[in-house]
Amino acid sequence: MEQYNVTGMSCAACSARVEKAVRAVPGVESCAVSLLTNSMSVEGSARNEEVIKAVENAGYGASVKGEESSAGDGNSLEDRETPLLKKRLIASLILLLPLMYMSMGHMMWGWPLPVFFEGNHVAMGLAELLPAAMVMVINQRFFINGAKGLIHRSPNMDTLVAMGSGVSFLWSVYVLFRMTGAAAQGNEELCEKLMMDLYFESAAMIVTLITVGKMLEARSKGKTTDALKGLMKLSPKTAVVIRNGNEEKVGVEKVRVGDIFVVRPGESIPVDGTVIEGESAVDESALTGESVPADKIVGSEVSAATINRSGFLKCKAVKVGEDTAISQIIKMVSDAAATKAPIAKIADRVSGIFVPAVIGIAALTLVIWLAVGQSAGYALARAISVLVISCPCALGLATPVAIMVGSGVGAKNGILFKTASSLETTGRVQIAVLDKTGTITKGEPAVTDIVPRGTFTEEQLLKTAYGLEIKSEHPLAGAVCRYAEEKGMRPDEVEGFEALAGSGLRGICHGRELSAGSIRFIETVAKVDDDVSQTADRLSEEGKTPLLFAAGGELIGLIAVADVIKEDSPEAIENLKKMGVKVVMLTGDNEKTAKAIGAQVGVDKVIAGVLPGGKESVVRKLQKQGRVAMVGDGINDAPALTRADIGIAVGAGTDVAIDAADVVLMKSSLRDVPAAIQLSRGTIRNIHENLFWAFIYNVIGIPLAAGAYIKLFGWELKPMFGAAAMSLSSFCVVTNALRLNFLKIYDREKYRPAKDSLSELEELSADRGFSHTLKIKGMMCHHCEAAVKSALEAFEEVEEVTADFEKGTAVMKLNAPLSHLEEMKKAVKDKGYRIVK
Repeated sequence: MEQYNVTGMSCAACSARVEKAVRAVPGVESCAVSLLTNSMSVEGSARNEEVIKAVENAGYGASVKGEESSAGDGNSLEDRETPLLKKRLIASLILLLPLMYMSMGHMMWGWPLPVFFEGNHVAMGLAELLPAAMVMVINQRFFINGAKGLIHRSPNMDTLVAMGSGVSFLWSVYVLFRMTGAAAQGNEELCEKLMMDLYFESAAMIVTLITVGKMLEARSKGKTTDALKGLMKLSPKTAVVIRNGNEEKVGVEKVRVGDIFVVRPGESIPVDGTVIEGESAVDESALTGESVPADKIVGSEVSAATINRSGFLKCKAVKVGEDTAISQIIKMVSDAAATKAPIAKIADRVSGIFVPAVIGIAALTLVIWLAVGQSAGYALARAISVLVISCPCALGLATPVAIMVGSGVGAKNGILFKTASSLETTGRVQIAVLDKTGTITKGEPAVTDIVPRGTFTEEQLLKTAYGLEIKSEHPLAGAVCRYAEEKGMRPDEVEGFEALAGSGLRGICHGRELSAGSIRFIETVAKVDDDVSQTADRLSEEGKTPLLFAAGGELIGLIAVADVIKEDSPEAIENLKKMGVKVVMLTGDNEKTAKAIGAQVGVDKVIAGVLPGGKESVVRKLQKQGRVAMVGDGINDAPALTRADIGIAVGAGTDVAIDAADVVLMKSSLRDVPAAIQLSRGTIRNIHENLFWAFIYNVIGIPLAAGAYIKLFGWELKPMFGAAAMSLSSFCVVTNALRLNFLKIYDREKYRPAKDSLSELEELSADRGFSHTLKIKGMMCHHCEAAVKSALEAFEEVEEVTADFEKGTAVMKLNAPLSHLEEMKKAVKDKGYRIVK
């Protein structure tokens, strides 16, 4: 995906025009324009030059992102617009105040004027014309952009403002000429009457008020990117590297993979690396949201933008530049803001026709009021009010501002949404499928129980086990060794070590034969009492693996090892259930172990004995019942993460899993899953509020401006008040989005079930072993295989299809007897192939 900066856009009609122009470029597969960040993301094979040319032909400017400034320096998000708008506003107000004094203060409330204006209506008209013209020159951007929009047949908000202000000014000039003629004839009564038809103050007030709105909007928009700017500021600018044996301070961009760098207490870590010397506590809250510093020792990984709190660290650079974790987070948040949520399509469709429709309504308003006998000045005032009250900006900003704030809140809490679509879809999840190992559990075995026998104490049993297990490479042996090391033990020297495949371990220590392994193995070398056997069975039912130990033909005890459940997993699963999400645990473990762990954490359903390749199939079955989120961390989770409606990868997982996922949890904590759902729901609720306001504002405001309520309620809207309303509408939408910063995503008291939550999960249809092989003619490549596969898997009884173009076959795995063969023949024929047998 290539990203571009786009200049010259002022409203949703502009972004819709740019999208339409770029999508017409050959090779462009998709295009999303963000009015909030003035950026555009394009996918496809089109060259940059062609895309930029298409934008320029549409009347706007474009450049490839990153060409003007280095990535991560924050310049692309710097608020350059607010200071310029502030200068324009101050200059406009200085000129507008005397204009309003003359036109409103004197005419309506009789405020005094200099003597030479008394009875000289032409002089008063000229005194209004000059400041009004100067205000319009100061705010010429509206007229330039509006004219460009008309020339390129893509009228926008600036076109509406320019037309409203311009028509007011030109009409007033016409009236001033008529007044000059009346004054020459000495017709003071006509001059007095024509003074009421001057709209110079409206012409100036319209552009001034719109500038006020634009400035408030720009300031609020700047706040929506605070989270992203904060991340960019965290990136260190310098690093202390060791070169030729000396410490040297260099720019962080000059650090290369393999360089050795040092970090002293209080300093930021410049790039991702591995500790090769020293120990310290590192504050990783910038990346993970976790406030407790993480201990780092030799071999630990450290990340850029984290802060060394205590000791001296010497590290080796592993990832630099755009490959560091902080740079990837910045990219993810930026990409999410540059993409569009599906909910935005409604506003996009309306925005594309909004401005031409408003111009049409304004023209119709003018004609109707003239037709019913009103004066040209009155009819023109109604038409101008229609032009300036209409606001396509609010429509265009309704979705992107909420997406940007929501993504920023997520990033601050270590929850990264890759796209706007993933932020929207996460809150609609009905079923959460959790991979057991590494997601619900810690992913590595640990000692849970020590049961000594006879004269042996816990310490003696552990020390004896340590001496034997330290020579084994089995993962369970590693758990015993780690536990003993934490206790500060030293292993006894074991000789004649022997690992018996599938059985256990043997060795000799202090002249006695030691044995370790399963209960069956130990029963061959020592007597196992009934109570020990019962203890072992109980531990097995709890999902633990009992390791028995014997010395000199005598049972000395057992040590239970298990993949320990994460401390926060039960609470997280309870929170998901409170939100109305059904929780399914997926594991390759045997059913007995799986159900024991499932019962401990409180999941709704346990699916055990699933092979790595079968996870995707289970997710596909569950999708028939509702929208599914798959949460995993391993390489074998990638197909299921891709298949699910939302794939959620825990941050400590593999790169493959993280690449396949839609949402990444930096803290690897399951509590972040319900938090992500809560954040998504809050963001969607905010978008609905914004869209409602944007639509209802125009639905009520345009008829009010046109004068539709005059007969009913006597309500009449002057052009300047229409401009004020337009200014405030966008400001209200952006301010409402900023409320998301106060959303408490971890407050379980706020968790509520969604309206479409599932009441119960249906039993999954078991594989009944039906299969059918079809002979297919016409397949010539892997694309042909994919076409046949998709055609056949559309049928309910088909679980999976394996097509082979070389053999000319398609093997179907069925969950029921084959019953739609004729329909299958037609479906395959429609794809251009033929079932011959």
